[in-house]
Amino acid sequence: MQEPIKIYNTAVEAFLEVIGGKWKPVILFHLTFGKKRNGELMRLMPGVTQKVLTQQLGELVEAGIVARISYNQVPPKVEYELTEYGWSLKELLHLMCRWGDMHAERVYGDQVSILFTPPQVEDKENTGP
Repeated sequence: MQEPIKIYNTAVEAFLEVIGGKWKPVILFHLTFGKKRNGELMRLMPGVTQKVLTQQLGELVEAGIVARISYNQVPPKVEYELTEYGWSLKELLHLMCRWGDMHAERVYGDQVSILFTPPQVEDKENTGP
């Protein structure tokens, strides 16, 4: 029998290896609402630096979860969107958002403000495969 290339103690480790960290889940969550350009992501995530955003997007592209679409035009235009594989995370990301809402309310009550409100109705283009 061939030796395994990688050993995880739990599949959660495999999950976190790909989308772990502070910004990757947030990037992916925003992409569940449709394609985004770099500037749009920067506006949606004011706490992230350009360097970190670029690095995190690159890692998500490399993992096959996000697609980088580069348009051959002047000025250059680049958009990011979830791949079919990336869309498999949508339900999980939205559950994380709902849990975060519940947790914030439980801990801070009416002393918390969550700035981003997900759209109530997603249009057909942004619902994924």
